[in-house]
Amino acid sequence: MVGQGYVGLPLSIYAAESGFEVIGIDTDIKKVNELKRGKSITEDISDDRVNKQILSGRYVVSTEYVDLENAEIVLICVPTPLTNKHQPDLSILEESLNAVARYLKKGTLVVLESTVEPGTTRNFLIPILESGSGLKRDVFEVAFSPERIDPHNKLWNLSNTPKIVAGLTTNSRKRAINFYSKFVQHLIECDSLEITETAKLLENSFRLINISFINEFSMFCEKLGIDVREVIKAAATKPYGFMPFYPSIGVGGHCIPVDPLYLSHKARELGAPTRFIDLADQINQEMPGYFVGRAEEKLGGLKDKRVLVVGVAYKPNVADVRETPVTALISGLKNKGAQVFWHDDLVKEWNNEKSVDLNVGFDLAIIATFHTYMDLTKLGNTPTLDTKGSI
Repeated sequence: MVGQGYVGLPLSIYAAESGFEVIGIDTDIKKVNELKRGKSITEDISDDRVNKQILSGRYVVSTEYVDLENAEIVLICVPTPLTNKHQPDLSILEESLNAVARYLKKGTLVVLESTVEPGTTRNFLIPILESGSGLKRDVFEVAFSPERIDPHNKLWNLSNTPKIVAGLTTNSRKRAINFYSKFVQHLIECDSLEITETAKLLENSFRLINISFINEFSMFCEKLGIDVREVIKAAATKPYGFMPFYPSIGVGGHCIPVDPLYLSHKARELGAPTRFIDLADQINQEMPGYFVGRAEEKLGGLKDKRVLVVGVAYKPNVADVRETPVTALISGLKNKGAQVFWHDDLVKEWNNEKSVDLNVGFDLAIIATFHTYMDLTKLGNTPTLDTKGSI
């Protein structure tokens, strides 16, 4: 398992619990040392589960790719983020593939789990493996099965979430299916690598578009003077043709702000339109600024005002701040002259700052992300701007 983050670690533990001998590779020495001590790095896998597999010997963690030389199956679970210019960044994936290629042997199955644009597995991954190993694609196997991890989702996990799988060849797909079937309950075979790659991008583009729509719709409801969540609640009573989405200060995390831009990048290469995605991304980028404006209006100006931002993680009940829209919110508040503090006992430290206590003493509290541990009554009579419907 190349990559021991929010995707690679759960895969490693589920596979080890199913009887596989698993080698987890990660270049982050601190992370590897934590895992060796039986300490999980994600909320979805307990320390106990990690420690149990470490002690059993079925799960070994290393920073050295040479430890993959006897692997029969290699899963690639590394980040595929965006550049500063919002372009696909495959540098981490490329580095990992070059390292894997050095130890690739005849008959090895390589499965890519990282989200990529259509054609990447066939036209990027395979040539790198061929070049680095000296082997031709017909002597090793390749499959693609995109991760569907939703951090802190208590209902859907790696085992019961349906998983789509495609292979370069029929045999590749069958081998990947056989592997995953040991710990995934429902597997769906797709006809091609490109169909599977595109399906993953469709899933999260759908979410970005609908969340951005409801964010814009919430601005309309604000002007009307009605509660957007009550409108959604009423509309959601329709048993067909409607799916509720809820407003926020913008989407964050590892998938929704990123994956749709992989799709739009490929579409531009092909000369195909993605106007919905482009507009949805624009709306998402503008949401923090919208709430800065709301805060400024509420206080009659922000200069020298003490503003507390409640919750900085990108979603409730996780400590993950990747792509969190709170970054832009805080930056916008500071640009208006506000003194900004933040509270999030799950994150605790972020951007060289520490979480402050949830209490009175602020001119305004902005509820950006609500964790269930939070007792908002501690804010007393502090004026609030509730972006999440938490009060």
